[in-house]
Amino acid sequence: MLEKIKALFIKYQEIIAYLIVGGLTTVVSWLAKFLANFVLFGNTLYPTKFENLVLSIVNWTAGVIFAYFTNRRFVFKSHEPMLKEAPKFVLSRVSTLILDIVVMQVLNVMLGVNLWVATVISAVLVIIGNYVFSKLFVFHK
Repeated sequence: MLEKIKALFIKYQEIIAYLIVGGLTTVVSWLAKFLANFVLFGNTLYPTKFENLVLSIVNWTAGVIFAYFTNRRFVFKSHEPMLKEAPKFVLSRVSTLILDIVVMQVLNVMLGVNLWVATVISAVLVIIGNYVFSKLFVFHK
């Protein structure tokens, strides 16, 4: 039984590492967002459109920076030059940011799907997209 578990772990090691790094990326990006909210806007619960934009940019930027270095080292174990990979990584994350915006507009605004449900659906699509882009476009061997 233990050998079977070990074999499954080895087989799916990259995906398991990606999910762990993704969870940590979420924590880091949310911490950056809430810290920026506290420092810049006095910890408001109802930010203005501008404040929300600033917080979203902080959230996304912190997430992308953390995700790049952790994915590079722990998930895909890349040794390519950073100047070659980093722009591709950022571009792939911009594309999934656009995917997120489009999915949320279609599901939540146009179709009237509940915000929480739309967010979960969008997050799943973004996670899959980020993995595929990272695997095929950024950290390919």
